[in-house]
Amino acid sequence: MGRPRGFGGAIRAGVIMCSEPVNSARLVRVRTEVITNVCQTHDMDTTSVTSSRRTLLMGAAATTTTLALFAAAPSASATDKQPSPRPAFVPEPVRTVDAGPQRVAVTFDDGPHPDHTPGVLRVLRRHRVRATFCVVGTEVEKHPQLLRAIHDAGHMIAGHSWSHPDLRRLDPDEVAEEVDRNLAAIARVLPRYRVEWFRAPYGGWSPEVLGALSARGLRPLGWSVDPVDWSRPGTDAIVERVLSELTTGSIVLNHDGGGDRDQTVAALEVWLPEALSDGFRFVLPA
Repeated sequence: MGRPRGFGGAIRAGVIMCSEPVNSARLVRVRTEVITNVCQTHDMDTTSVTSSRRTLLMGAAATTTTLALFAAAPSASATDKQPSPRPAFVPEPVRTVDAGPQRVAVTFDDGPHPDHTPGVLRVLRRHRVRATFCVVGTEVEKHPQLLRAIHDAGHMIAGHSWSHPDLRRLDPDEVAEEVDRNLAAIARVLPRYRVEWFRAPYGGWSPEVLGALSARGLRPLGWSVDPVDWSRPGTDAIVERVLSELTTGSIVLNHDGGGDRDQTVAALEVWLPEALSDGFRFVLPA
């Protein structure tokens, strides 16, 4: 039997092997052409025609069933048009470190700032403590030399958005732009540095924020001790809050930018050596 016109396939044992998606209109046309070809076989004797017609009609029926099964499956082109799945979300921000007894971490947000970051670096250097600096892109752009100083002192650098908005209030494209511009600002100063962590401004986590970080291979960094130093409660209040809440695994939140941080620096000079004398050791999130 000749190959049905307009159909990309091969006929084997009454089944058409499809090489392209089919629709119901083409299905009817193929079946009709198969039967028509049977009726046009005039040079065969009656017995042969009857036998061949029976065989071919059975083949056509099998073909119809087989094509219907193919038609029920989605075509590749239809599948390609479906939206891409969201990246797998990181379940929760990391709020503690797991590095052994009395191991803790200290972090500084919103810098670098020319009035306060150098003072923080001096205290850390004096006590040989490494910290994590969650930097804002606009501040990095204004003070690239301070980002280099943080890096050269052996501290870890984390992202903290481009302009410090509440990311929960932004749409996914705006969240992505805040993250990407932040990373780009860091890369312009430290092209070989690989940022692994990101802290959302205000601790503003959402599925969209976590999804954007996951898509970029970034881990969300939270905290467990917040002395609210940004509100300038007084040096003594900052010291008391940190030391009273510090425990194995704690991540301390401090600020070296975003406002007047003189109290933060003064408090650091008190609580950091006291924590060390109490047996605490400072590590980087990992």
